Amino acid sequence: MCPQHQTDPIPAGKPDAEIEIGETLVRDLLAAQHPDLTSLPITLLASGWDNVMYRLGDALTVRIPRRQMGADLIRSEQTWLPVLQPQLPLPIPTPVRLGTPTSFYPWPWSVLPWLPGDTADQHPLATNEAETWAEFLLALHTTAPEHAPVSEVRGIPIDRRIESTQTRIERLQQKDLYPKELDAIWQRGLAASPAVDKRWVHGDLHSQNVLVQQGRISAVIDWGDMNGGDEATDLASIWSLFDAPAARDLILERYSPDQALLERAQGWAVIFGVVLLDSGLINSPRHAVMGEAILKRLLQGQ
Repeated sequence: MCPQHQTDPIPAGKPDAEIEIGETLVRDLLAAQHPDLTSLPITLLASGWDNVMYRLGDALTVRIPRRQMGADLIRSEQTWLPVLQPQLPLPIPTPVRLGTPTSFYPWPWSVLPWLPGDTADQHPLATNEAETWAEFLLALHTTAPEHAPVSEVRGIPIDRRIESTQTRIERLQQKDLYPKELDAIWQRGLAASPAVDKRWVHGDLHSQNVLVQQGRISAVIDWGDMNGGDEATDLASIWSLFDAPAARDLILERYSPDQALLERAQGWAVIFGVVLLDSGLINSPRHAVMGEAILKRLLQGQ
């Protein structure tokens, strides 16, 4: 989960858990609602901003919120991933079992399929995966229904992110980590014509939410921010996922955005870059590396 789910003032680093999630709690939930799974071994995978992930046996994963924000996102995944799955050319973690609140845990949770692969920030994509990524984005960005989820931070008009983004930019400028050449890209994104149609948007397509096996995309995970909004938010992912300019050019050629969409996407890439770098400097070193890479790639060819 990319670290921006609050309105200003925004904390610089990863928020504290509202409920501590441990193996005992996971086993108690399984025993109460899915007792046939209780004999499977449990291994902690990761504790993100909103959810904790445990591997369950060889074929399953448990995704359980550590704070209220995560619970809201889990509900969205449970409702909408089964709807989106048939139209997508890559695997996604559609829940196979649903968990509901109990007397000892207040929020929904999910059992998901185990999707193999390493995150793209640790094992980069092969350049020839650009075509695969373009096809995925085109398949996802169909017209969203009127009752699709609404996000306060993703898929929204980019000018609604000015205040929080400028706060982070100023912090990075004080550390000489925000090249002044990025200002022109940011301003073009803000000035671009807004999106007219609402499209399905993942909302959080950075390199920790794309899984890779031997350089090939194996899955797209962490769909809690999905919404009906501006696809520029997702198109920004090309500066997160692909280091080679030729790969990004191929995606843009295949996707064929108009100039306004391209400029909004670059503006969103600035947002992702500064959020990840600024927050990462506090307590998420991998985020910092990801954010720095996005900002560097945006300057290539400028």
